[in-house]
Amino acid sequence: MEEKNLNDEPFKEGYEKELKTIDIVKANQKGLLIMIPVFLLYFIPFYLIWKNSMSIKEMLATDSWLSFFKWGLIFVGGVIAHELVHGITWALFAKKGFRSIRFGVMWKMATPYCHCKEPLQIKHYLIGAITPFIFVGLIPAIYAIAAGSTGWLLFGIFYTIGAIGDFMIIDLLRNEKMTDYALDHPSEAGCYVYRKL
Repeated sequence: MEEKNLNDEPFKEGYEKELKTIDIVKANQKGLLIMIPVFLLYFIPFYLIWKNSMSIKEMLATDSWLSFFKWGLIFVGGVIAHELVHGITWALFAKKGFRSIRFGVMWKMATPYCHCKEPLQIKHYLIGAITPFIFVGLIPAIYAIAAGSTGWLLFGIFYTIGAIGDFMIIDLLRNEKMTDYALDHPSEAGCYVYRKL
């Protein structure tokens, strides 16, 4: 049934097809494993820059329930932003633009996703895979370190860890020819690779 949903008509002949997916459970486990290294990577420069300006208690404090609620909303917004960045980036390279992008949730794993319904060159697929880390993880963390914002620091840490699945997919495709094609799988974390024969 899923095969019928694949928009792979241009690849019926002259290409070999291989499914490459990641295990969401393993991605979540790896996310837990990298939590401490990512925290240290961002927190150490933050601490070295701001240690004389505030105490550790102040760095980690939340002013009020209102602030806690505000940051809760910001974190939910980060989930949406992560998937939107995937979609916007892939839409830039898709022939049908945003009409080829679909959003949803894998309810079994409570994991939101963005799906591109048309094949992209692997180099473009990889750009779409890495951009949420850059815009939703790395840039907020750099801003936090520069501005001394613990809220944005935690946001950057959380969404860097949240990009672990994307990094696993990048790792799956890193040895592929960049001008071959990847077609996002409609219901699993991964894609079909189409290699020109």
